[in-house]
Amino acid sequence: MMSSPAPRTLLVLLLIYGVASLVHFIHNAEFIADYPNMPASWSRAKVYAAWLGLTAVGVFGWLLVSRGYQLAGLLFVVVYAALGLDSLGHYVLAPMSAHTVGMNSTILLEVTAAALVLIEAVRLMAGRVSAIRSTRR
Repeated sequence: MMSSPAPRTLLVLLLIYGVASLVHFIHNAEFIADYPNMPASWSRAKVYAAWLGLTAVGVFGWLLVSRGYQLAGLLFVVVYAALGLDSLGHYVLAPMSAHTVGMNSTILLEVTAAALVLIEAVRLMAGRVSAIRSTRR
């Protein structure tokens, strides 16, 4: 366990991603019938449940990071960010042109925010691994 303070930039990016993700999932849930080629089994409630599950991964990661379990927490944050990139799956179901401006905006906002979290988490992990290696020498 490392006693360094939780990285503020990561927290800010996680909050931005959390909001972007919520906006996308709300849009998706409320307009589920309008999203092209969405599986018929998906419902409004399932979309909200998926967001809660996804967000729980990120919150757990941040809690670990903020309590000094940097590497373990950052691993969860990386998974959380990777799950946000999965929103690009909308474009596997249908091309960008089949989506409305609102759909594309929320998808791309979430994916961009998730990518920024992923980059920051990987950067922090690389720094932690490097610090661990240097203390073992």
